[in-house]
Amino acid sequence: MTGISEILVLILLITAILILPRMLKPAPTRKGTALPSKKLGKKMRAAIVLSAAYPALAALFINPWDGNLLLFAGAGILPVVLAWALFWIFSAPKK
Repeated sequence: MTGISEILVLILLITAILILPRMLKPAPTRKGTALPSKKLGKKMRAAIVLSAAYPALAALFINPWDGNLLLFAGAGILPVVLAWALFWIFSAPKK
């Protein structure tokens, strides 16, 4: 019987130390610092899909696994990276 009571005392102590302070602590108040979430428009969704589809189609035609890795990097991946870089540059807020 002593072993069971010791286990119950340990469970009570762990509960009192870990769980009770979290239950009794008031919830933190949030300030309006979070940015409002934006939904993706049709153009942005199309751009994301094309960003994944173009390198996949380029890989089918160039076959980078046969040793054409440099050609695939230049014709399959580089245009997508440059397009998103230009989008990032031109979407900056204007002063």
